[in-house]
Amino acid sequence: MDLILDKLLDVKDDGSFRLDMSYFNYATGLTMTNAKFNKLFDGPPRAPESEITQREMDLARSIQVVTEDVVLKIARSVHQKRGTDYLCLAGGVALNCVSNGRILREGPFKDIWIQPAAGDAGGALGAALSVWYEYLENPRTSNAGDGMQGSYLGLRSQPGDIKAYLDGIGASYEELDDQVLMPRLADILSSENVLGWFQGRMEFGPRSLGGRSIIGDTRSQKMQSVMNLKIKYRESFRPFAPAVKAECVSDWFEIDRRSPYMLLVAPVKKEKCRTMTAEQEKLFGIEKLNIPRSELPSITHVDYSARIQTVHEDTNPRFHRLLDEFERATGCPVLVNTSFNVRGEPIVCSTEDAYRCFMRTEMDYLVVENFFLSKDDQPERKETDDWRTEYALD
Repeated sequence: MDLILDKLLDVKDDGSFRLDMSYFNYATGLTMTNAKFNKLFDGPPRAPESEITQREMDLARSIQVVTEDVVLKIARSVHQKRGTDYLCLAGGVALNCVSNGRILREGPFKDIWIQPAAGDAGGALGAALSVWYEYLENPRTSNAGDGMQGSYLGLRSQPGDIKAYLDGIGASYEELDDQVLMPRLADILSSENVLGWFQGRMEFGPRSLGGRSIIGDTRSQKMQSVMNLKIKYRESFRPFAPAVKAECVSDWFEIDRRSPYMLLVAPVKKEKCRTMTAEQEKLFGIEKLNIPRSELPSITHVDYSARIQTVHEDTNPRFHRLLDEFERATGCPVLVNTSFNVRGEPIVCSTEDAYRCFMRTEMDYLVVENFFLSKDDQPERKETDDWRTEYALD
């Protein structure tokens, strides 16, 4: 931290800052940092897939803490100048869930709201709003509800189109109404199976929010590594987020408000946490990740926190019903929710995308609206260089 603040970043009390651009390359080149940055931090960036050492952990933690400090200073400065009780956030740094959580807990605001597509993609929404309100001069009225409609603003698939695709590739499926389907899914999930979940409109933004999701049991000690290594194809340490019924969030986490867009981090309730033994406390770095830290080990970070999504009956009633059924079966209203994709690919959009991802990973089951598919029942995939003909019939 001292090195960052001494060499890279000049931060003022109001949160304004200047970067020393001689250490960076992103404005004029194709990399984020340069040789001068490498020299300052004793070596080049870590090669992809190589071992994560203490150096990388120290860098990541230090940059995070500095970022949180700058964001909190900016928030306090805005409050001092504007005197408002509520803060809206957008921009890529607004996707930093830990700093958002600190603004909520430590900042001077009664509440905050984060644009769910807070990165560059959100610029499209901003342009449309600017034209509508500024150029066309339409009246603007405040809305006490969720004007983003839970961020479920994308495409949806129609049952007839889903059935036509599945029949066309010879997929094996059952079409079930929710009264039969939901209890079956709750039983499947409680048995540590992994489910691909595709329903309703696609989410707008970088988070899967129960429209295009991969779902698992938060209580499972192995779920985090299984999802990372066998489905997402990424490092086993990467944490997952809990999707929790909104009305139950305060029973499991230290937060008392909505977090519909998975953009707030909060501590797990102390009574749900597990105390580490003296031997476990001696473990260091990534070794600590293998130690269950709460009743929900697959979503609890090393600092006993979690990146929370509250699920609301008014914006996603079907996902809420699945959580309801899971709670009825297990006593737990919380599921693992991660994006329906593998590393390097976008979140699935169509039935075809979902089926391809399902078959190319070790997901156990797939639900596309009310169509239920088991991996064991599917026809063998034909290997081909062209994914478009991968499931073509003979």
